Amino acid sequence: MRDDLPYTTPLGAYDAEAEALLAALKAGDDDARWRFKWAHPRYRGEKVEAVDPGALDLSDARLVVAHGYAFESWADLAAFAADEGPKPFEAAADAIVAGKLATLRTMLQADPALARARSTRRHRATLLHYIAANGVEGYRQKTPPNAVEIARVLLESGAEVDALADMYEQKCTTMSMLVSSSPPHAAGLQFALAEALLDHGAAYRGPGTEWQSAVLTALAFGFLDTAQAFVRRGAPVESLAAAAGLGRVGDAARLLPQAGEEERHVALALAAQHGHAEIVTLLLEAGEDPDRYNPPKFHAHSTPLHQAVWADHEGVVRLLIARGARLDLRDTIFDGTPLGWALHGKKDEMAEILRRAGAQE
Repeated sequence: MRDDLPYTTPLGAYDAEAEALLAALKAGDDDARWRFKWAHPRYRGEKVEAVDPGALDLSDARLVVAHGYAFESWADLAAFAADEGPKPFEAAADAIVAGKLATLRTMLQADPALARARSTRRHRATLLHYIAANGVEGYRQKTPPNAVEIARVLLESGAEVDALADMYEQKCTTMSMLVSSSPPHAAGLQFALAEALLDHGAAYRGPGTEWQSAVLTALAFGFLDTAQAFVRRGAPVESLAAAAGLGRVGDAARLLPQAGEEERHVALALAAQHGHAEIVTLLLEAGEDPDRYNPPKFHAHSTPLHQAVWADHEGVVRLLIARGARLDLRDTIFDGTPLGWALHGKKDEMAEILRRAGAQE
């Protein structure tokens, strides 16, 4: 199985990928089962165990493949593959993810409209969205070393900095995708790219999108350093949730009395995820429930203890256990307890702490 076929691929190769995917599923391959779980609309919100190989056929595998390449249907993918004409947007997207700046510059000079053009794939992304390495085709979610220079060239060529695209079933700006994306963070370029967007007028919270602010989004996805960099640049810390995730104890104490139930819920999730034991204590003493699953958009499939274990925050793990957090609660996607997460992640110290507290596999 593969899911990285180039845009010049004929339909037969996509069909072969669908056949291989279906065969792997029927043979009991776990990766194939997970692909159906994530990409087939029948299993949205279900656990992977709900994927029934006996109830699926080639048309289902074709749909999963189509979705993997960001097409709404197999018919849309077939039409795309059948079009043998030039596809300048696709060529430009390839140049961006490969770091071919000279090629991109030449294309933009030859066709200035490319800077604001839209993909024909279902996300309807602009070229600027590809620098976020998120929400577009999986094989194109890469951050080349010169990504910041590429972003600036696109912006200086007229790219719309807060253009919206259809990703993850909602409207998304490049900023919202960037600060929730692993490749630019792993490349050490996440905030540098964000600054390029900000320098060209990007909003901390994109207009027309349901995503929370850039600071909260970065915190939710585990990028504390990026969130802190936003604040150093001038992003406001206006909420208890932001203060809790950032570890700003004084701000958290100041904002707590006026915070509503939802805000406090998010605050506990973020404080536990980022290891801020003093703020976790503050919230627990204010009545927050350590056994409540985290709120939507903040790893709602898991509890604060799951997230603290996964992030190796020993102080918070010990604190939650001491405050009576349940050890047997299972996450709603992978069906794992906090101990199960520790074992899966080979976090031996976390596993030992949980076992000593009475957790069982």
